[in-house]
Amino acid sequence: MRTSSIWIAGLLAISLGSALAAAPESRAQGQQATPVMSGADDLQTQLHMLTDVQRQTVDNGQEKAYRAFYKVAPNDPDEKIHLGNEFLRQYPKSPLDEAVDVGLTNAYYAKQDWNDFYASADEALALNPDEVDILTTVGWVIPHEYDPTEANAAQQLDKAQTYERRALDVLAKMPKPKGVSDQAFAAMKAQKEEQAHSALGLVYFRRGDYPNSVTELQQSTQGANPDQTDLFVLGVDLQNLNRPSDAKAAFSRCAKIPGALQTRCQQSAE
Repeated sequence: MRTSSIWIAGLLAISLGSALAAAPESRAQGQQATPVMSGADDLQTQLHMLTDVQRQTVDNGQEKAYRAFYKVAPNDPDEKIHLGNEFLRQYPKSPLDEAVDVGLTNAYYAKQDWNDFYASADEALALNPDEVDILTTVGWVIPHEYDPTEANAAQQLDKAQTYERRALDVLAKMPKPKGVSDQAFAAMKAQKEEQAHSALGLVYFRRGDYPNSVTELQQSTQGANPDQTDLFVLGVDLQNLNRPSDAKAAFSRCAKIPGALQTRCQQSAE
């Protein structure tokens, strides 16, 4: 029997909040439940060090402070926030301020401090409107934190869509930094592209545009470690399009992934 769209929408509103709240634990367990944070893994740190430090002319004090900031463990966002704000206080005109704003945005995400998250993201984009880490991350968070009762709810979804489309355009034209292997660069781009398609799938779902949501989420779930939330929403999309066998397949994949939605996906598959 097909589940009603109203019930599904209410269920999803709870589910996405639960998935986002469980994000730090999922990251620790190596699951793909959240956007990949720059500075929070070796590949992203390496890319930032190569593209942000080596291409800029800065004094030893700035470079040392920057490296200390980016080497903070991802499970210590308070220390990262302290060092990042201290860097911006000491070097308000540094060419590295943009990269520090990116790292601060990710640290505020880890704490789910949304006011500072959006504020630091805006500061980074003011310095570089094509900062792909910020575009993909903010565009991903918006549809997960979406509240349809807010006065600017529709505008927020438009903002997320604009950010992710811009990110995909930037990624398509991005040159490979010197010192980064082809394999590492391809992996980074694929990671960001997957995140962008994931966000767009959620944006379209929030609007009730199930066909476009399916198109985006099919792209974001092709890999070996798909996002559990993406699979759940994909299943809901397919139910709304009266494609029960495809919906069952999506829910069954979701049910195999440990996390906040596992039981719900098992029930939905049945």
